[in-house]
Amino acid sequence: MMMGFGSGLGMTGFGMGFGGFGGLLVLVLLVVGGVYLFRALDRREAPNTRTQPTAEDGALQLLRERYARGEIDHDEYQRRKEGLRAG
Repeated sequence: MMMGFGSGLGMTGFGMGFGGFGGLLVLVLLVVGGVYLFRALDRREAPNTRTQPTAEDGALQLLRERYARGEIDHDEYQRRKEGLRAG
């Protein structure tokens, strides 16, 4: 009788290879699931952190650009900026 050789599904055959692959597969699934869960919770906790620019932001940006190009002077820039913030 030969010792150490079983039916082939123990540690010598298909069982060992599948066990190693199965362990790796479980590890990969756990990591992917953890990343997915973290990203889902991060989005749910702070939905308003990425706000869209408002019309006032666009107007103020345009005013800054006109001032930078020299189309309006400092006094005109200040007057219009205050008007945008008040209105």
